[in-house]
Amino acid sequence: MRVLRVIGLALVGSLFLTLPTPAQEKKIKRSDLPPAVEKVVAEQNHSATIRGFSEERENGQTLYEAELIVNGHSKDVLMDANGAVMEVEEQVAEDSLPAVVREGLQATAGKGQLLKVEALTKQGKLVAYEAKVMTNGKKSEVQVGPDGKPLDHAE
Repeated sequence: MRVLRVIGLALVGSLFLTLPTPAQEKKIKRSDLPPAVEKVVAEQNHSATIRGFSEERENGQTLYEAELIVNGHSKDVLMDANGAVMEVEEQVAEDSLPAVVREGLQATAGKGQLLKVEALTKQGKLVAYEAKVMTNGKKSEVQVGPDGKPLDHAE
């Protein structure tokens, strides 16, 4: 009986090792950035205020995020160790959205109030708009594509 229990625990343990691990993010200092990432940050810094930096492991790759404020709105830039920009999340004013996107977000949010809208760009291509939504005191997030159609998650 004890042998079966040990085998069962070993099987359960090995299952956890095969599951994908979520990105683990940790705050870092600017001095911890690789030189190529620092160069990109310095280029962005002309019109931005830096809020902070983080490092995360995603699918075995180390990525670096710079959290910025540009012209009063948030902009998060995710880069690989070589300074290649992988993803940008940039806050956009609701009234500047294309009508189809604004209508799609409002329809997806239902009776909720849109709090903050961000454009999500991956590999230089606009892939989604995501909005933080407040509904009956609870926060959630909705996403639509550039065509205004609902998404489960960004591509």
